[in-house]
Amino acid sequence: MTGKKSKTEKADQQILVGIDLGTSRSAISADNGKKKWVESYVGWPKDFIARKVVGKSLLFGEDAIKHRLSLDMYRPLKNGVIKEGTARDEEAVKELIRHLITLVSGEKTEAKIRAVVGVPAESFKVNKVAIKKAVSEFSEALFVVSEPFAVAYGVGALDNALVIDIGAGTVDFCIMHGTVPAEEDQRTVLTAGDYIDQQLFTLLEERYPQADFNLNMVRRFKEQYSFVGKPGKDVEVEIPVEGKSTIHTITAEMKRACESVLPAIVESTLELIAKFDPEYQDTIRQNIILAGGGSQIKGLAAYLEETIGEYGPTKVQVVEDSLFGGADGALDLAKEMPKEYWTEL
Repeated sequence: MTGKKSKTEKADQQILVGIDLGTSRSAISADNGKKKWVESYVGWPKDFIARKVVGKSLLFGEDAIKHRLSLDMYRPLKNGVIKEGTARDEEAVKELIRHLITLVSGEKTEAKIRAVVGVPAESFKVNKVAIKKAVSEFSEALFVVSEPFAVAYGVGALDNALVIDIGAGTVDFCIMHGTVPAEEDQRTVLTAGDYIDQQLFTLLEERYPQADFNLNMVRRFKEQYSFVGKPGKDVEVEIPVEGKSTIHTITAEMKRACESVLPAIVESTLELIAKFDPEYQDTIRQNIILAGGGSQIKGLAAYLEETIGEYGPTKVQVVEDSLFGGADGALDLAKEMPKEYWTEL
């Protein structure tokens, strides 16, 4: 007999999700085939006029950025760590996770949610407690992993590989050697995408003091034109000057800003490999995987391959999907996770 499912049958449904909570963007993949992402912004209308203008009590992502002058805006995952101490920041994280789950499960779902959530490597302990608190209302089980581990799981790089996940708030490193990585196998540095944005903003202020731009504009310049090494062509962007849109050349500033993060990435990579079992160092150096939004910087993989290659044969590859790599890996982990690893909520 066919027909509508009963309320009891709906409640018995289960949805597995993998979530990549990022400083700049957050993504979710579900085992029902749906995947979505949003900019990691949450905004509440400032007053009743703002509420009337935006037409909603809560806005997320690009929608929040578009209406930011009417909102109290929160970007609650600074440096990849859930901000603690203010009720509104903690509420913003909870609402962001709720929004992501709703995007793949529907507004009125009664399905049971089991979530694997990826966080920056060295903030693992802090975020694990905060995330448990944030998702307890709308998820029945949770497992928190480091973002680079989730990426490694998704691409099958589980043995003798090094994943470098370059996000907005952090660059996370994780050596995989056939087991769940330990603390000493992972590292986090804070000179990441947001750092590049700030460097570029400062350099452009110095060169073009009459130009009128903000950090959000600078971030979009970086996402479109970032590179290291030799530029393919000059980077030209439109920036208003006294209200008039004007072409500005920012090639040198873009190069300098993007290359400002390279020393920390190279140093951390070499240190992690050097501390590993010497018999496997050559193998790991030839299996370096770049992930995250920063992996899309033109010339980065080639630069790392050449620089680290001074220590021995090196191969650096970039994940095919920099946006959903972490979320897809977390979902794969959720599908194959033994019951004893889940934290029941």
